[in-house]
Amino acid sequence: MFTDIAGYTRLAQANEALALQLLEEHRSLIRPVFSSHGGKEVKTIGDAFLIEFRSALDAVLCAVEVQEKLRDRNLSVQSSRKVELRVGVHLGDVVHGSGDIYGDAVNVSSRIEPLAEPGGIRISQQVYDHVRNKTDLTITKVGEIELKNVELPLGVYRVELPGTFSAQNEAPRERLAVLPFVNISPDPNDEYFADGLTEELISKLSEVGQLKVIARTSVMNYKKKEKKISDIGRELAVGSIIDGSVRKAGNKIRVTVQLIDARTEEHLWASNYDKELDDIFAIQSDVASKVAGSISTGVFAKGPEKDTDDIEAYTLYMRAKQLIHQSTEPSLREAIPLLESAVARDPSFSRAYSAMAQGWMKIAAGGYEPFEVVFTKGEPAARKALELGPDRAESHAAMAGIHSSIDRYAEATAEAEKAIRINPNLEDAYVFLGIQYGGAGNLDKALATFQKAYDLDPLSFGASNFLALILRVMGRFDESIKVLQRALEYNPRHPRILAGLAEAYMLKGDFAKAQEFIDAVFKINPDEPLAIMDQGLLYAFTGRREAAERELGVLKRSASDSVQLFGGLFINSALGNYDEAFRALGKQAEAHSWPFLIKSLQVFEGLRKDPRFRDFCLKVGIPP
Repeated sequence: MFTDIAGYTRLAQANEALALQLLEEHRSLIRPVFSSHGGKEVKTIGDAFLIEFRSALDAVLCAVEVQEKLRDRNLSVQSSRKVELRVGVHLGDVVHGSGDIYGDAVNVSSRIEPLAEPGGIRISQQVYDHVRNKTDLTITKVGEIELKNVELPLGVYRVELPGTFSAQNEAPRERLAVLPFVNISPDPNDEYFADGLTEELISKLSEVGQLKVIARTSVMNYKKKEKKISDIGRELAVGSIIDGSVRKAGNKIRVTVQLIDARTEEHLWASNYDKELDDIFAIQSDVASKVAGSISTGVFAKGPEKDTDDIEAYTLYMRAKQLIHQSTEPSLREAIPLLESAVARDPSFSRAYSAMAQGWMKIAAGGYEPFEVVFTKGEPAARKALELGPDRAESHAAMAGIHSSIDRYAEATAEAEKAIRINPNLEDAYVFLGIQYGGAGNLDKALATFQKAYDLDPLSFGASNFLALILRVMGRFDESIKVLQRALEYNPRHPRILAGLAEAYMLKGDFAKAQEFIDAVFKINPDEPLAIMDQGLLYAFTGRREAAERELGVLKRSASDSVQLFGGLFINSALGNYDEAFRALGKQAEAHSWPFLIKSLQVFEGLRKDPRFRDFCLKVGIPP
């Protein structure tokens, strides 16, 4: 077995002291693993190990444990301190001499190791033949590979680590990502058009039944960042990537699009379009059709026709969508009038109504307007979208969101399921559906649904948060922590991610670690309500009643009414102050703002035993 640290030479050139420190850390971590599997350390070569084993199975199981140890270590350290190994294993005769081993087997294993991705394992045909019936590991063939100084092509296989997110594996070409289009327009204010084209192309490609398309939130992490295509492909677990640029000048547009193999970085297809702005829909359809033909044998299944011929209304819609994604109060308040102008120009523009419903829901969720706007403005917009676009997934997803916001469980479930049938790549619809399953107490279905949302949007806070939450409720604390640690890599100062980690460690019983994450949130914002709530919970869980009640007082002085109710519900439930908890819950029921997992969250176990809990369930329409 050969092991080698990915990127070690580059790190040593940039920071030799750190490189040497990490080298020693990795050696002390994995050396005991070698010996536990009967491995004999032959030698180290810089950052590489050469290990000899009694059997092929011992070597493979050792390789898996080594990678799992390092994976777990990497979850708890900063990205600059991560250590990722490539491992290659081959079986053959060796010659011993002078404390070393020689022979073709050694040479072949050293040639196989670089074929692995960082954190991955490659084995030869000979090893595969010996282990394939002796382990439950998933082992897949990479291909017949020509190796330097090896006469014949060699069968090479990938060993998949148990419980690893699929980004560790070589994803199929049909799983793809559309990177943010680069804006090369003379006017930098046309940035919205490049972002809008990215989102529109994601939507168009989602209509191709054979494709799995990564959602907008995840791909926007790569906006204006220089990163290798192969690294992006590994992080998103995609086999194909679409890259491109757009130049808009008046009514003229120039669009360049290329399809790239995410593993080899080979360009599979490219096209340039010099068109009028009115031709933007035809460009999107042409790209989707050519991509489908390039990476799958299926035919592009044409989805719903374009829902506006008014290009001005369409550009207003694209600008508003960019603002809605920003989700700040100013951006949301700017987006709504743009959408109103779009539907004034074209009253049949169904997607503009869907976006309007989404905007009003975000305004209500952010506390920027009374919750009543969901009824008075959000719901009429969603119903109009559905009337104009009954065959559009966005219309059904918008309606599912409205129903979900106001506790209409059966209706929300039905609309979310319709959205998914039309577009199985619509991440929002899976989130709405998972919320309904979770609210009804069907945790297995909720987990499966949130997992699908996460697979489609692995780098977004929302999908990560929901998946981690359901895992936490199911008692799978370590898995929840891994999901949140991965989210933290891309959002290192996100208070809700840090608070989620605090809650996971709290439930796991590691109160010291929970306190570390609460402190991390306070460093970002000393008045963060989530940290105040979690601090109160930690005090309650560790028997410090007076301290927990002090945190209730802090919430009352510093938080809005809705946040006071939410935090008070949790802390009072943990303290057994059920009268106070039910008072908060009653007000939350009226505002449709109660925790959707109240039937399952561990902190509410005592609350659920109280006869008043049945009355609450009947009031909000969930099974008692």
